[in-house]
Amino acid sequence: MSKPEQSNLLDTVDARTKLAGSNKMEILLFTLGTREIFGINVFKVREVSQTPKITKTPNMPHGVEGVLSLRGNIIPVIALSRFVSTQEAPTGDTTSTMIVTEFSKHTQAFLVHDVDRIIRVDWDKVRAPETMLAGNQALITAITELPDGKLVSILDVEQILATVIGEPVVPDLPKPQINPDTFMFFVDDSLVARKEIVSVLDKVGVKYHQANNGKEAWDKLQNLANRAVHDGEYLKDKLKLILVDAEMPEMDGYVLTKHIKSDHRFQGIPVVMHSSLSSNANRAMGASVGVDAYVAKFDPFILADTLAPLLAS
Repeated sequence: MSKPEQSNLLDTVDARTKLAGSNKMEILLFTLGTREIFGINVFKVREVSQTPKITKTPNMPHGVEGVLSLRGNIIPVIALSRFVSTQEAPTGDTTSTMIVTEFSKHTQAFLVHDVDRIIRVDWDKVRAPETMLAGNQALITAITELPDGKLVSILDVEQILATVIGEPVVPDLPKPQINPDTFMFFVDDSLVARKEIVSVLDKVGVKYHQANNGKEAWDKLQNLANRAVHDGEYLKDKLKLILVDAEMPEMDGYVLTKHIKSDHRFQGIPVVMHSSLSSNANRAMGASVGVDAYVAKFDPFILADTLAPLLAS
């Protein structure tokens, strides 16, 4: 893709905030020097450009090619081909283009072979990876299909970043006064995010149910609501809080929140959005569907401070 095409690729990002609640996402497609196609959520992308000169530094973590200065900030440059095993040998330069990303309070550049285009897909057309992709399964959070039948692997860039910088150590956290008969519910499609959430919840001493995607979460939440109605109970007396990710296969967190907020059985149960997408636009998207709080991944203290008063209420 030419430089003008790259600079124009993300010009309409503001319009994408209108996707909240539509169960659609936009994916930037790219390759790593093979015929396989990969994707990343456009909301994680700041810019796309040709790779400038990279400064090599000693003792870099695996996959980090070096650093570069971007508008006065020093950011790491990560070669995605070092993490993603492909079914064929790469051809040509796999580092000619870089995708600058911002998520989980970090900015970094990912080196790729080339970027293709942005596509808009329905989340219900995005599914969990097949077991046949076991070699990459920890790094591929979802699969979708193009109109021509080609598959797109959506990378779990949070997991890749955690591999590079290390997963955060969750410190001891204050335990709020929580009724032992109550619990919370959380959903996240990222393995590393689920591990981090569980670490925080175990530290604060709250029971929980969990799901791996929005559709599974909605099915489980409806089962909980149906059971409460059957038992003649108010669900809010047991289920104190619902924590949702924003981007998930089959049903995103915005649509899931709309379902929850429009179902009277969940009245009085706060919904907190916990997302690596931490821009003001994404917070506004969360507010537009009725989330009660928005927490950027991943700061265990902020997450615990946000959950504690809601769980103790």
